[in-house]
Amino acid sequence: MTRRFLGCAVLAALLAAAPCAGGPVIAQADVAGAVEVMVAGVPRIASAPKDIPLAHGVAAKLGFISSIAVDESSGLTYLLHRGPDADPVLVVDRRGALVRSWGKGLFKTPHSIRLDAQGNVWTVDSVSSTILKFSPAGEKLLAIEVGGQPDPTKTTGTADIAFGPNGQLFIADGYGNARILEFDASGKKVREWGTHGTRPGHFNVPHALVVASGAIFVADRENGRVQKFDLMGKFLAEWPGLVKPMSLAFAKDGSLLVAIGYRDATNKQRPWLAWVARLDTASGKVIQALEVGDDAHGFAVTGGAILTGGTTGALAAVHAFPVN
Repeated sequence: MTRRFLGCAVLAALLAAAPCAGGPVIAQADVAGAVEVMVAGVPRIASAPKDIPLAHGVAAKLGFISSIAVDESSGLTYLLHRGPDADPVLVVDRRGALVRSWGKGLFKTPHSIRLDAQGNVWTVDSVSSTILKFSPAGEKLLAIEVGGQPDPTKTTGTADIAFGPNGQLFIADGYGNARILEFDASGKKVREWGTHGTRPGHFNVPHALVVASGAIFVADRENGRVQKFDLMGKFLAEWPGLVKPMSLAFAKDGSLLVAIGYRDATNKQRPWLAWVARLDTASGKVIQALEVGDDAHGFAVTGGAILTGGTTGALAAVHAFPVN
């Protein structure tokens, strides 16, 4: 059996062995091997990273950077992190200087941060399963208690949020549950769909989602695929073979960027697993791949760069990878 087919067989066995009701996550070493198979023969994006020069007083207080969002109009970068020594939401300018921060005491496990078209800041907590909306200045405007958690004392809550064309809010409720929810702009629930499993429309940790061109794209993490739905939740397509898709974003050329893998804090052996794959949105085929180093839990696309969280030496860092 060739190395390529051995890797695929290993991945298939891992996915098949995972129980439908939120199976175990794929081990870091197994992810590394499967990603190596996935990117074999795929053209690489040549990009030398540069760190955003975070002020030392900012970098030293940052914990794990769970998610990143960028306001293109102001050039401000919003960081959501899990360190105990600073507010969970930090806003830095292009020079890496701290502009403002907020959120102390509002989060149990900060997971995702997104900006809507009006510049409002939305955060997702994976333990409390609470969605918070803030003004750009940090004023809390709305709280959505998603509820329905199998075990509210553990990570059994929401993972990400995306915005529809008419003010809809789409939420990936991926830890414990396996569903996508729609809320209106006021925070009222409209509908939900999805259940545990591997069939079309089923999920095993829907971890991230984006909305574009009248469709919803979901990173179905432990099923190793991206699923596509219309805005009413009708299944349209699936793109398998993506190992462990963590986060999603669209590039300027319309291709879908999928961040795959992350540093496992309990297994600090290389290779750190972090890649961004560029997918053709007609076929779902991986057409380019970029190794981004030490983390890809959350990332952002801004101008001509992909921003990822990580570390440089002993300090937290934001890496910028120039891309076309």
